[in-house]
Amino acid sequence: MSTALVRPTTDLVLAGPVGSLEAYVERVSRIPVLTREEELALARHLQEGGDLDAARQLVLSHLRFVVHIARGYGGYGLPMGDLIQEGNIGLMKAVKRFDPGVGVRLVSFAVHWIRAEIHEYVLRNWRLVKIATTKAQRKLFFNLRRFKKNLGWLNDAETRAIAADLGVTAAEVTDMEQRLSSRDLSFDPAPDADDEDGAYSPSAYLQHPEADPSVAVEREQWDEDTAERLSQALETLDERSQNILRSRWMTEDKATLHELADRYGVSAERIRQIEANAIKKLRGIVAEPLEA
Repeated sequence: MSTALVRPTTDLVLAGPVGSLEAYVERVSRIPVLTREEELALARHLQEGGDLDAARQLVLSHLRFVVHIARGYGGYGLPMGDLIQEGNIGLMKAVKRFDPGVGVRLVSFAVHWIRAEIHEYVLRNWRLVKIATTKAQRKLFFNLRRFKKNLGWLNDAETRAIAADLGVTAAEVTDMEQRLSSRDLSFDPAPDADDEDGAYSPSAYLQHPEADPSVAVEREQWDEDTAERLSQALETLDERSQNILRSRWMTEDKATLHELADRYGVSAERIRQIEANAIKKLRGIVAEPLEA
């Protein structure tokens, strides 16, 4: 059977919404549905010969089903035209992978691919922050509202019943219910936000860690305590060790080992040893409790 014998549809509609959505829906509804024999012939032409015209005919004849499925996701507040576009992508993937030898109609096979693409689009765009990443979370996202009997929070029995039906834990049901009930909030208020909206922005009431007075007092006391310990420890060293440490570490113009060696008439290695012993002694004194 040649694809030329199949009822032509390419002059009726493109493969995605154009112009108004109503006009698109009206045009795809006028495309005839293929019979089983026509569908089988086209699928074989595509599978065996890579006939792109056959693929086009298969896609166009099933666009009405994409519209029907996409309408089921209208409650997420996303543009219906975008939902249909994503569903059309799933339909094209299904046509590419469809095996006419399995014995099922294309629409039965394509439903999975259409829904999968729409699901991905909803999860990417329903919230600024993605709320469903695991398999269990994705299942809950699309089924939880259907299982809820009222608009209030689920009680314990309802939570456990939904968890059993979906094969997840009660904790996962509760977590997803909380995520669905919350809303995204910008950390910083928008430039054109009024005072009331800005007052509820996290940046208006979340404190910087360094703004905690207790932390600032603790840091100041620690600095003072450390400085006092170091001053007391230095007094326990001999004059030469004190001068070497001050010259090496406590001035902007630090002296080198060789400069100090010339000053004290010893080798640079000896200056290094005095410095190392003095630092070791300081560490032991500073680590001890400070006397009252």
